[in-house]
Amino acid sequence: MKLLSPAISRLARLRMWRIESWINHPVAAQREVLQDLVTTAQYTQFGHQYQFEKLFNLREFKNSVPVHEYDDIKPYIERMMQGEENVLWPTPVKWFAKSSGTTSDKSKFIPLSDESMKDGHYKASKDVLTLYYNNFPSSNLLTGKGLVIGGSHTVSPLNEEIQFGDLSAVLMQNAPFWTNWIRTPELSVLLMDEWESKIEKLAATTIKENVTSISGVPTWSLVLFRRILELSGKQSISEIWPELELFLHGGVSFVPYREQFEQLIGKPINYLEMYNASEGFFAAQDQPNQDGMLLFADHGIFYEFMPIEEYGKKFPNTIGLNKVETGKNYALIISTNGGLWRYIVGDTIQFTSLSPFRIKVTGRLKHFINAFGEELIVDNTDKAIALASEQTGAVVNEYTAAPIYFNHTGNGAHEWLLEFEKEPSSLNDFVYELDTALKNLNSDYEAKRHKNIALRLPFVHPVKKGTFHEWLRSKGKLGGQHKVPRLSNSRDLIEEIIRFKNSYEAER
Repeated sequence: MKLLSPAISRLARLRMWRIESWINHPVAAQREVLQDLVTTAQYTQFGHQYQFEKLFNLREFKNSVPVHEYDDIKPYIERMMQGEENVLWPTPVKWFAKSSGTTSDKSKFIPLSDESMKDGHYKASKDVLTLYYNNFPSSNLLTGKGLVIGGSHTVSPLNEEIQFGDLSAVLMQNAPFWTNWIRTPELSVLLMDEWESKIEKLAATTIKENVTSISGVPTWSLVLFRRILELSGKQSISEIWPELELFLHGGVSFVPYREQFEQLIGKPINYLEMYNASEGFFAAQDQPNQDGMLLFADHGIFYEFMPIEEYGKKFPNTIGLNKVETGKNYALIISTNGGLWRYIVGDTIQFTSLSPFRIKVTGRLKHFINAFGEELIVDNTDKAIALASEQTGAVVNEYTAAPIYFNHTGNGAHEWLLEFEKEPSSLNDFVYELDTALKNLNSDYEAKRHKNIALRLPFVHPVKKGTFHEWLRSKGKLGGQHKVPRLSNSRDLIEEIIRFKNSYEAER
């Protein structure tokens, strides 16, 4: 199989000119994407409603079409799921990606057209491979198999023609047949619904494979690694898969997990971040040691960037690539070849580079703490957790935080629930380092902490191992795509988890 490596590397380099064309001309590429989207969809019901046939430039498009959140576009999607055609997109849409909200029991169903899969998700996946081989021309990546730790819902029928499932399940169900040769485990295991049984099957069926790459959410990948080590009796993953060279991750920040991965794998490998959501494959790391992911400008998605202060307006001010700035938080708004029009994804991003355009995910529009003007985002807290862990020898599995409001006993604070894989040498030292890191990372937080005027020192409560895992299970959200909400601007979520924690600890 290793004889294939030079040939694959050459093929990858031959694809680079396509990628370089939109990297070098991203604004022009985006202009063409928008024109193609509007022209293609002008005779849809949505296109007639907003008179797409009369929209000839971006200004007219923005003035005509309002920004949508999921609830705004949901009635159109429900009609599509009943089999009605030509609603948001002209070609038949037979597949929907089920994306459950982090704190809500309701599910979102994102339409996946043939175009959005072929010219979006699959094309972006090939571009990731091309970029990787461009950086590592002697790689043996495709001489072994890629371990996929996918979602936890099988593909389910709505009627004779319409089906839905996790994004990973839908994409694997529609992938070319030859992908089965380079992927493990088999599809029947990947599509298993019950997550704990799935981990057992994944471990048992992949332990003897020659795995060269792994893709998945970091938290569940760690669960699998530990189970594989238990079954094998080995000390490191590299003893089981000596050819392993790449971990592709996304969904949550990798910063708090990197040390655990390095320890469990037992040898240096490459780590690449991807930004692949149900709504589209937006970006991926093109340079292994470069902060930020390359924004994919020619994959059937037109991007707008909304300053956070504009959120909530029907026609907010949005800007394009030609006006974005580095280090500023934007909400991502997309129009896609799956029929999403000026749709708010819900993530906040920052540009780390403008040539080429690279981004990083900084949090969620509704996942932050700003009870006292501190404007704390997940990017801040992930980095602070990593720095505090480094200083105190701790390893953190999961965490969530929320404000403590002013009351008769004193001023405000932040309350944290932390689940340690390895406890710090001193909890007080950990709290001090966490607070110090947050001050260094966020000037608004630092100002509110000055002399304890608005914010006191954080209150940190360790919880037993498995608490967050069991809480997710109690919500019916145990699986690959489900994540513990890091930050909340109200106390509803943390109070719910505290009640669960007390009950869980009492039972044990």
